[in-house]
Amino acid sequence: MHSKKNIKPFKRYGGYFLVILFLTTGFSAFCQKSVPDSIQIIKPKVEHSPRKATIYSAIMPGLGQIYNRKYWKLPIIYGGFVTLGYFINYNNDVYNSYKQAYADIVDNDPFTNSYLDLNISPSLFQDAKVSQLTTALKGAKDNWRRYRDLVIIGTAVFYMANIIDASVDAHFFNFDISDDLTINWTPGPVMCMDNKMIGIHCRITF
Repeated sequence: MHSKKNIKPFKRYGGYFLVILFLTTGFSAFCQKSVPDSIQIIKPKVEHSPRKATIYSAIMPGLGQIYNRKYWKLPIIYGGFVTLGYFINYNNDVYNSYKQAYADIVDNDPFTNSYLDLNISPSLFQDAKVSQLTTALKGAKDNWRRYRDLVIIGTAVFYMANIIDASVDAHFFNFDISDDLTINWTPGPVMCMDNKMIGIHCRITF
């Protein structure tokens, strides 16, 4: 008998209870914020490679500077190589002229006289001064060969400087120089002869 009495209130209020439960769960589900199922793709930052800049400049002078976007250096590099190439060619031509003249004067062949085409004082062509002319031609030949070799060495040094410049520029390519330059003064302890003293620390931030 008691069980039937307890079932009647449940039938009476059970419907209201189910309606309230449905409304509350449905409303809470509606209020939930939907998060899209997506993955954020972060693109890797491309680093400026000093190794590439070095290799590029070694393969072709100026190519590393182009990679570093230092275009204003190209006229200096190519102008330098053109100038050095001109002096190598000029010194080599003069050296070959004196070399041939020296070879002609020491072979005692009257038909080989290319030394007559050189800008030399006519007094040196006298028989009494042939030995003096021979010594002068040999000295000039050696000097012009030395000049040519020095310019070749200078060209090699300039080529290495081109590679070093590209490598150094590439190392500092991503170096951030901020416009904010501040000086901070803060009090702090200072050690002097094993004694602590009050002093001021200066820190520069840039």
